Amino acid sequence: MFIDKIKKLEATKARLAALEKSVAAELTHELAALHRKYGFDSLASFFKAVRAAASGRGKTAKRAPAKAARKAGGRKRRRRAVITDATRAEVKKLSEAGRTGAEIARTVGISLPSVQNVKKALGLVKSRK
Repeated sequence: MFIDKIKKLEATKARLAALEKSVAAELTHELAALHRKYGFDSLASFFKAVRAAASGRGKTAKRAPAKAARKAGGRKRRRRAVITDATRAEVKKLSEAGRTGAEIARTVGISLPSVQNVKKALGLVKSRK
């Protein structure tokens, strides 16, 4: 009884190995013919098209948003501002001097939401009740 189970196991392992081998051969055959399936003459032209599609350089690749905006409006996209301790001190000084958020943003060179975030972090914004 125990020996029969071992023999069955060995037979199953042999069938599994044969099945794996046939699947591998079939996969190799399909991959070798893949370029013809998609209308390419050679593997080299197929690989070139796949590389171009993967890198976004294909004929259908869209233009980057920043380039499109520059071309349409003529303006460059603004770089992200770095908020330093000096910037925070300047925002605090101008805020305490009674300047508006928009004036502070223009003077310091950061966006209005950044000014509001700095003021909030410094406790200069009144709470909403």
